[in-house]
Amino acid sequence: MNFLILLQTQAAGTQPAGGGWSMWVMLILIIVVMWFFMIRPQRKQQKELQKFRDGLQKGDKVVTIGGIYGTVTEIKEKTLLIEVDNNVKIKVDKNSVVKDFSETVQQ
Repeated sequence: MNFLILLQTQAAGTQPAGGGWSMWVMLILIIVVMWFFMIRPQRKQQKELQKFRDGLQKGDKVVTIGGIYGTVTEIKEKTLLIEVDNNVKIKVDKNSVVKDFSETVQQ
């Protein structure tokens, strides 16, 4: 329907009022809303996760992305040594640690 109106106005030689202007305003508003509700919270969450990973210490009880629960026994620049059972230790990438469950564990 709008296409027909556009063709009629072009045939008559007149320009539609505010044709391209409003389109650009709406496009910019959509981008701003997407940034505010999607990109900004994701960046905040990534910063908090990186801060958590940088603050890891020996003895922290952690969970990896793969669901492995363990206690940090050694920290290197990019890797962690996690004890998952008595004398069972695994080396994991620091970026695979997603959660600290030290406070939530009840013994």
